[in-house]
Amino acid sequence: MLADPLHRFRLRCEMTELTQTVACSAPCADHITPYDQQHFITYARLLDADAAQADWHEVARIVLLQNPDSDPEQARLCWQTHLDRAKWVATTGYQQLIAEAEIMTSSQ
Repeated sequence: MLADPLHRFRLRCEMTELTQTVACSAPCADHITPYDQQHFITYARLLDADAAQADWHEVARIVLLQNPDSDPEQARLCWQTHLDRAKWVATTGYQQLIAEAEIMTSSQ
């Protein structure tokens, strides 16, 4: 029997040692920031958890190292802003990376 998606998500998160320290909230800029570049793996993990419909409490705890029990408002803000930013990077921001790569390739 196959494990449910949430169980697989938990196992992947437990096995991954790529957890980065995160800010209280993600950047809100119209371009990819250095912070974004440092947190692409975090963003991917958030998108994966979102697709698996993982509970935000668990995601905040495992991926963002936040404690929703001791500070639920801060943990939820951290989770929501980082998930929103991850979605922006995946749907819009990546275009900036492609444009930069094309410029670098054409100048070689």
